[in-house]
Amino acid sequence: MRVFVKVYRTDGGPPTEAVVLPCKDLSKPVATIVEGALQQLLDVKNGSELLSPGVNTGLELDISDMKLDDSSTTVVADPPSSSSNHGSTSSEKTKGAFQFVSSGSSCRIVLEGSGARLRAQDAIGDVLRDGDYLCLYPVGQHHEGLDPGGGGELLHVQNYAFFGRQLSVKKKDAPWIELDGCSLTVEDLVKIGRGDYRVKLTEKVLQVVAKSRKVVEDVLTSGTVVYGINTGFGNFAHVQIPADKLQELQESLIRSHSAGVGPSLPPWQLRMLLALRINVLAKGCSGISVATLQQLLDALNASCLSYVPEKGTVGASGDLAPLSHLALGLMGEGHMWSPRTHWTTAEEVLKVNELKPIRLKPKEGIALINGTQLITSLGAEALHRASLAARQADVIAALSIDVLQGTPRAFDQDIHNNRPHPGQNQVAANLRALLDSNVHPSEIREGHKNCHKVQDPYTMRCVPQVHGIVVDTIEFVSRVITTEMNSATDNPMILSERGETISGGNFHGEYPAKVLDYLAIGVHELASMSERRLERMINPAYSNLPAFLVKDGGLNSGFMLAQCTSAALVSENKVLTHPASVDSISTSAGTEDHVSMGGYAARKALTVVEHVETVLAIELMAACQALEFHRPKKTTAPLEEVYRLVRTVVKPWDKDRYMSSDIEAVVQLVRNGKVIEVVEPYLKAYHHKA
Repeated sequence: MRVFVKVYRTDGGPPTEAVVLPCKDLSKPVATIVEGALQQLLDVKNGSELLSPGVNTGLELDISDMKLDDSSTTVVADPPSSSSNHGSTSSEKTKGAFQFVSSGSSCRIVLEGSGARLRAQDAIGDVLRDGDYLCLYPVGQHHEGLDPGGGGELLHVQNYAFFGRQLSVKKKDAPWIELDGCSLTVEDLVKIGRGDYRVKLTEKVLQVVAKSRKVVEDVLTSGTVVYGINTGFGNFAHVQIPADKLQELQESLIRSHSAGVGPSLPPWQLRMLLALRINVLAKGCSGISVATLQQLLDALNASCLSYVPEKGTVGASGDLAPLSHLALGLMGEGHMWSPRTHWTTAEEVLKVNELKPIRLKPKEGIALINGTQLITSLGAEALHRASLAARQADVIAALSIDVLQGTPRAFDQDIHNNRPHPGQNQVAANLRALLDSNVHPSEIREGHKNCHKVQDPYTMRCVPQVHGIVVDTIEFVSRVITTEMNSATDNPMILSERGETISGGNFHGEYPAKVLDYLAIGVHELASMSERRLERMINPAYSNLPAFLVKDGGLNSGFMLAQCTSAALVSENKVLTHPASVDSISTSAGTEDHVSMGGYAARKALTVVEHVETVLAIELMAACQALEFHRPKKTTAPLEEVYRLVRTVVKPWDKDRYMSSDIEAVVQLVRNGKVIEVVEPYLKAYHHKA
């Protein structure tokens, strides 16, 4: 298992690069990860400055003096004997914190895993998963969002490992976003997942929800038999339930349907899931009460998030198991997570955050679990990340084309005007903006302009045609996912304008399932092309560059195994892109005789996108390394900006070293959209002139 660790500065500045630590003995305490990370950081020049600006730069922290105090669950590093006593001393124990003291100052480093403080003595295997991030936060008077006297506890901090990176501090004055059931976008849902927004409902929504609830109350008053209100569920739809058992009916539904398996979704995905369910309920077609809906909203804004296993949905009748787990925690049962508690019992989480458990009224149980919100929320994340990957794939391909001494003539506008697919023309325009010699001369290209090559291989020449269909696929998927995010997916549906309840099938997940399979198939091609361009760069028969892009080949292996990693991920994607939605298996005694398998389609799509991000990052690393062998010649101005960006996190490959941490650092650039960010001004200027 690998864990990534970043140390944040007391002045609120950027953190250190992620330190990657392999963990073989999962029974060891989390403290050992802290020790290892600090040891690596202190081994670098001026390492103490990375940990805490203002600390004496001559500080030497002796890791051997670090010990675990079982009574206080604190890792304590004794100060050097020469240190004077300013501020805290090593005898001051702070629960859940790593503390060290140096000459002239003191600093607590709060240990975080997936957004919450971990206790130093927690076993690694109990609280961490492969790929988790730990953030160590120094507590000082200049550190934004942290209480300098807060005893190690975080104040208003929502730092989740979102898409493999840490989020910014969530402030008290975070802006509000209104959910109305009609206008939520993928980008806004992602931001809600990050904790960038607090969420509220419009006044109109409250009126519509109240009107819908009245229809349910009228049914109860009249004694009319209506599915889901006073009957059993699924194959028990014919069983009428007496009035004094209706609350028990709804609660029993949640408990029995909480049958998911596997690890829980992480906090950012749980926020997205809960927010999306609230948005659907806000349409006023579910019959939920305003009071219960407000309780869901309060839980979201406090980031009190139920344990939701990632497996167990067949995508019709909706995502029953995951959404039941979501509701179970809000009832005060099972387990939940919050920034103030980490994972513990739901009862404890609600108590600490001063929230009351939900007491379900008639119809409210089924109102909380009928729908496609797991498929759609995971799909929205996959879509967001795929869109970023696609935009940056053009930039990375352009750099590879230039260092491989390719030609941009294949991107001539007249060629693409004669095949007017929108995506193809958009990608070709991006490549022209990055490689047009009349605007951005490349010294590399000038050096081979009169060579005898007639045309480039397909992975260079056909980038617009292949990347273009990915762009068009993402556009299509975006329309479907956005519509699904703002759709009523309950059963029965409460039609308050007509005063009726009607059983239908809007819960069926075929729409999001199909398009997420399509998304995986489409975005995979970015990695397929990328890996082949990488092969061309490391193979001297194609590139005229040193084998595997390294000096002293044989002594050094360079990018040999990085290409193997890319090949492995591309090959794995070929299996993962087999559509989940072509499968179906009958459930609920034949009542639900066709299902979408959308939950797996969504999870697969996310995995495929993650692989694509990694393959693109490896290509980008290789292209920057290839550029080193063209020096002193320069590539185009926008691509030089990309090179400079990469060199902020990864140095040139002068000789072999540990590569995984370099790959992870560049993956973060891709995942966070930094590559497109540095060339965006050039793209806009070029397209404006065109």
